[in-house]
Amino acid sequence: MPVDHYENFPVASLLMPRRLRPAVEAIYAFARSADDIADEGDATPEQRLAALGAYEEALGRIERGEDGHDPMFARLAAAIAQHQLPLRPFYDLLSAFKQDVHVTRYPDYASLLDYCARSANPVGLIMLHLYGAADQANVRDSDAICSALQIINFLQDVALDEHKERIYLPMEDLTRYALSPAHLARPDNKAKWRAMMKFQVERARALMLQGAPLACRLKGRIGLELRMVVQGGLRILEAIEEVDYDVFLRRPTLKKRDWIKVFWRALRMKRSSL
Repeated sequence: MPVDHYENFPVASLLMPRRLRPAVEAIYAFARSADDIADEGDATPEQRLAALGAYEEALGRIERGEDGHDPMFARLAAAIAQHQLPLRPFYDLLSAFKQDVHVTRYPDYASLLDYCARSANPVGLIMLHLYGAADQANVRDSDAICSALQIINFLQDVALDEHKERIYLPMEDLTRYALSPAHLARPDNKAKWRAMMKFQVERARALMLQGAPLACRLKGRIGLELRMVVQGGLRILEAIEEVDYDVFLRRPTLKKRDWIKVFWRALRMKRSSL
């Protein structure tokens, strides 16, 4: 299952038990296609919102136990029924995708976290339900990990998002560092940009480490997979630091040697080291 398109799905899918793969593939297809509706192509905002509204109607039919779904929603309905998944996370994802259609700026960190609570956290919640591990403490830590992953992706993709006329950096932070949203990449802004991004990286790392104990509590494949997710996110933050925060010059990505390092760190990861 490819994972480079919708970043919040598990990156270590080979570790996933075979019995869960059909459900995860169905959930991934739903999220990926809805994300594409919000982001890709040349549809008008009205057309995007109408298409996402149709997805909401399809979820409603699943919730009411109705038949007659198209193949993608039929597979999703089967996964939801088999694993007794809650519907709220799916509606929350659609809410975030609809927000992407018309919201391009976030005034403060709280509003960004509110977006992450619907664009990223639902994926972690769904995965916990699939593994039968959705207790209060696990959900709390999963939310921190998922929000951190989303924010790390925003830091990684500042240049890509700017081409879409979107900025996922809190406006209050740009103001604090005297950066104009219209001129983020100007050469004379480098020192201010570096200081602002250093703050973003440190805050994202703290949020990731806040949720990381979950990866040590969960045993077996899900624990190792989540430890790799945590270490992969932390490695991206290191990569941003290694390019001196200039994500306009080069988008930090994980290469083969990075994944070897991530895997090794995941194997050695212990709660006492967090």
